[in-house]
Amino acid sequence: MTDNQQHLSELPGKDKKEKVRNMFNSIAKNYDFLNHFLSFGVDYHWRNQVLKIIKSKDPKHILDVATGTGDLAILATKSNAEKIVGIDISEAMLEVGIKKVEKKGLNSIIELKQADSEDLPFDDNTFDLAMVAFGVRNFEDLEKGLSEIKRVIKENGTLIVLEFSHPRKAPIKQLYNFYSANILPVLGKAISNDSSAYTYLPESVKRFPAYDEFTDVMKKVGFRNTEYKALSFGISSIYIGEK
Repeated sequence: MTDNQQHLSELPGKDKKEKVRNMFNSIAKNYDFLNHFLSFGVDYHWRNQVLKIIKSKDPKHILDVATGTGDLAILATKSNAEKIVGIDISEAMLEVGIKKVEKKGLNSIIELKQADSEDLPFDDNTFDLAMVAFGVRNFEDLEKGLSEIKRVIKENGTLIVLEFSHPRKAPIKQLYNFYSANILPVLGKAISNDSSAYTYLPESVKRFPAYDEFTDVMKKVGFRNTEYKALSFGISSIYIGEK
């Protein structure tokens, strides 16, 4: 492991953002397979839990921040949403996502475009609901990114965040830590040929302010009625807040 790989999640500002963009560009073609393979398919269940919340809010206009290859945006079409806009900084991830959207005939509902999650190209109070799946830990400035999302959500609109967290109880905690440190990077590198991407993942998860720490950040930037629900023994969590 090089020094550059080990400390990717610690890089400041634009240095981190550019490194993250390049990293996701490099693994884009294998990203979907790796997501499902390395999570043993549990990521499908996590996204379906998000879909249940989306349906309960009945939004017409949805923003999917850090959409990646568009999995959550595509799933959200199972709600009554009339328009879903997904943004991401990685052009290669978006290229994969656009092909998926076209193949499923969802072009009239889903629009994917390149944009910075911390400088959103939308007017204030545009969306009924915003969602982020496995993306907020990559923000260079977490408070700025959440504030931008809040700006473009309508009054009383909802933010849903799905993000990795850290299991707290034995033996899941120990098993998860071993898998993240020893197995995930090896399998990720073997399949994606990128030695940094799946080393970065567990490091970024360790540094992410999960559970109450994250809802505290949400409150700080102005979200109210914040709550979270741990999934799969705390491997990931869903966070909800209202504008």
